[in-house]
Amino acid sequence: MLADGVVEGRRTFANTIKYVRMGTSSNFGNMFSVTVASAFLPFLPMLPFQILLNNLLYDTSQLAIPTDHVDPEQLLRPSHWDVAEIRRFMLRFGPISSAFDIASFAVLIWVFHATAPAFRAGWFIESIATQTLVVFVIRTLRVPFLRSRPSRTLAVSVLAVVVVGIALPLSPMAATLGFATPPIGFMALMVPFVVVYLVVVDVAKLFFFREVTPAPRKLRRARPHRIHRIAARWSHHEPLPAPQVPAP
Repeated sequence: MLADGVVEGRRTFANTIKYVRMGTSSNFGNMFSVTVASAFLPFLPMLPFQILLNNLLYDTSQLAIPTDHVDPEQLLRPSHWDVAEIRRFMLRFGPISSAFDIASFAVLIWVFHATAPAFRAGWFIESIATQTLVVFVIRTLRVPFLRSRPSRTLAVSVLAVVVVGIALPLSPMAATLGFATPPIGFMALMVPFVVVYLVVVDVAKLFFFREVTPAPRKLRRARPHRIHRIAARWSHHEPLPAPQVPAP
């Protein structure tokens, strides 16, 4: 049916916007973090191959976004492509990601005195965990998991990529990939660190969409006499003349 096609189109557009928001904010934040780290570190914060591997894992986790559920309120009205809104989203959430990246840099360097390979392994794990798990927060305007649950395919995909991202720097392939085992203390801090990041993004999300979503217009109560007065302009008060039948 036509109505089903409209709903499916709105669902597809909503899931597309999820990926666009994720990609723009994540890439902006990562590039800003690399720039800051390169200005202060005596070594590259992450090798080119490691960045490509990070992006590959991240994009793999996002392949399941088309299967994700969409909140019912997003299907009630049509949406439109708003580049300005996407740019504001990128500029709002990209720096939040960078702030947590820089915090992890400081902990790795000043607290645990990590070597270059261990530093890269620690940031690789932190980056994969934050930029993939945040999809659970960004995908909905509701409270994630409690009032809006992702599709099973998306949840499995994201969690599997996080597990792989943590396992690679700890596996026998670590040296080949340019990693070294990150400090155990840093790994213990990862869970509360990621949880705090997701909470901060969720709070920022509520304020952001409250700013960009226009307030609903208050409907004026219809006045019967006004309706009749307007309708009278188009009404015929005199009977229409009977049609004339031509003479045989």
